[in-house]
Amino acid sequence: MEKIGIIGLGMLGNAVALHLLDLDFKITAYNRTKEKTNQLKEKGAIIAESPKEVAENSELIIIVVKDADAVRQISFDKNGIIEGNHEKLIVADMSTIDPMESKKISKIFQDFNIDKLDIPVMGGPNVAITGDLVMMASGNKESFEKCEKVFNSIANKVFFLGESGVAHSVKLAMNLQITMLALALSEGITLVKKSDVDPKIFLEILNSTYFKTGMSEKKAYKMIDGKYDTTFTLANLKKDITTMTNTAKSLGIKLPMITKAEEVYQNAIKEGFGDVDYTGIIEYLKKINE
Repeated sequence: MEKIGIIGLGMLGNAVALHLLDLDFKITAYNRTKEKTNQLKEKGAIIAESPKEVAENSELIIIVVKDADAVRQISFDKNGIIEGNHEKLIVADMSTIDPMESKKISKIFQDFNIDKLDIPVMGGPNVAITGDLVMMASGNKESFEKCEKVFNSIANKVFFLGESGVAHSVKLAMNLQITMLALALSEGITLVKKSDVDPKIFLEILNSTYFKTGMSEKKAYKMIDGKYDTTFTLANLKKDITTMTNTAKSLGIKLPMITKAEEVYQNAIKEGFGDVDYTGIIEYLKKINE
């Protein structure tokens, strides 16, 4: 499998496409905002005029868009993926969406004899560019095995988890961890600063215990200094948090902490912090504690 389509060229989609180009895969790309295709075009990618054209020129399409509505639009609307359907086509959705919606979308694709896989990932564009993402995959096992070489090029670890929708459930659970870690670090830093303690001492102690995380070892120091390399915006995480709370309602379960976190992140967006990195939630805490 050498002909890969990429639909959605935000920071993650663009990085995945660039990495696959470096590995000599033949890339056909589409993005609604065409200016975002310039870098890929310079690197040798074919730039399509529609998702239909991507489908016609690809064996595997990787979708990396905002939400389930966007997946449906590029898949089933006029000049969508299904209009470029052919016998070998497989679709893999890297977007973070509601697992129930993923199952419904997979069923529509199946009506057109197209297998759709779920392939959400952990890691931002900084690791996508080197092929070091962690991938959670679900869907038809045979189709997954056909794409495995490509997936192993994108990620250094790939977990096949079973039937359609499952990978998106695990992805939401992973982003729940990110949400809570960012809030915990932000509140811990805020607490010690207000106690006249150097927050870097707090981090040194934290990172000397098994409670340390990659976030506390790396991003937390930038949080103290108010310097953010935006790899995943606060607004995008808030979108995923809302997907978590909606999924919890669909499953009939209560997740009180993420429900509270949704409120905090929404308030941070209202205060103008939506475009900063999600760890910029600490800036909201600074503001409400002035």
